[in-house]
Amino acid sequence: MTTVQSPPVPPTAIRPKVVARTGLYAVLAANAAVVTLFAVQAGFASNALVVIGRFAGLYSALLMAFQLLLVARLPWLDRRIGMDRLTNWHRWTGFSLLWTLVGHVVFITFGYAESSLMNPVSQLVDLAETVDGVLRAAVAMVLILVVGGVSGRWARRRLAYETWHFTHLYTYVAVVLAFTHQVAVGTTFTASSAATAYWYAVWGVALGSVLLGRVVLPLWRNWRHQLRVEAVVPEADNVVSVYITGRDLDRLPARAGQFFLWRFLTKDRWWQANPFSLSAAPDGTRLRLTAKAAGDGSAGLRHLKPGTRVFAEGPYGAFTAMHRTRPEALLIAGGVGVTPIRALLEEIEGHAVVIYRVAGERDAVLYDELHELAVAKGAELHLVTGPPVPDRLASRELAALVPDIAERDVFLCGPPPMMNAVLGTLRELDVPKPQIHFERFSLAG
Repeated sequence: MTTVQSPPVPPTAIRPKVVARTGLYAVLAANAAVVTLFAVQAGFASNALVVIGRFAGLYSALLMAFQLLLVARLPWLDRRIGMDRLTNWHRWTGFSLLWTLVGHVVFITFGYAESSLMNPVSQLVDLAETVDGVLRAAVAMVLILVVGGVSGRWARRRLAYETWHFTHLYTYVAVVLAFTHQVAVGTTFTASSAATAYWYAVWGVALGSVLLGRVVLPLWRNWRHQLRVEAVVPEADNVVSVYITGRDLDRLPARAGQFFLWRFLTKDRWWQANPFSLSAAPDGTRLRLTAKAAGDGSAGLRHLKPGTRVFAEGPYGAFTAMHRTRPEALLIAGGVGVTPIRALLEEIEGHAVVIYRVAGERDAVLYDELHELAVAKGAELHLVTGPPVPDRLASRELAALVPDIAERDVFLCGPPPMMNAVLGTLRELDVPKPQIHFERFSLAG
């Protein structure tokens, strides 16, 4: 299979990322308008606090459904926006959801307490004991508070991914409980047959998207392609490449720059899912990942045996040539971030400049391959070595290496400190934001 070549997006065309982002905003805004319309048609309570609480509850239900769409890993959205940005939206939507839920509970409780002359705590207990569905809603609220707590950066850094992910699964329990609460006591839900059909459709699409993107599609692709380890090749003392083969790989919609969540089905590794980028452009016969031994998951790759079954979720990511806007490109790699850059160089059209930033020459993994590719494609390759200090790729040095940098697409991948420094440099050099492409590994529950 010939590697897919992607010409730049014409200057007059709407970029795929803009189309997808605008579409999501439009969907959310349209649904918010519909929810508001149904709420108005259902009528208002005599107590203003109860009215505010009901609106907060309706919008929190809509945000909860939107959350599911953001984490469904639908290919169309993921290829255009990228999992890292979808995850970031998921995080901020989650905080908005948390506050609307708190507002729903507080305003409803204080509103009914004002009417019944009970104190708010007694009123809340009374609602939970006497109104069908309120206790389920309270449990859902507690679960969302727990998930929100472990989503904070301070907690996320201290938890293993598997623990964090398992905790996030309680979100789906909270969704089911919240939906049953809405069915039981939601005045807007039962106000009309149109409102009832609308809410069933909203939850059906949201849950169906998760089922499709997180369960059906991965199971289907792995059943179809029957992935297995073909070979394990050491690239350096602490770096290894794994070659993976399977059936009909020419029908797997993977692109250079994307990554998979890999599970190697051995008795001691089957439960671990690790995100690794493709380090070579897919050729229709095999896939390759290259990883540095930075943890237990990646360190164990060198012990894999040929023939080991592989379960891969993906491909994921918008770090691809699909988003090019210019005929020429600059590819900047730092450390093991060279893996998607090497794959992109293989696929990308037009003149390319490659800058590979490492501490020392011995750390330049895949450099020989990069050199061969650069010679074959007429690309420039610069190896920048030295301690990881910010000024190694400062504006003066980068402008000297690539004088026409503002006229190129820039693809950047590397350790977070290096990426942050280079992004700052690109801003100093007035590289237009639409021409800067990067992605950080960030997974949502």
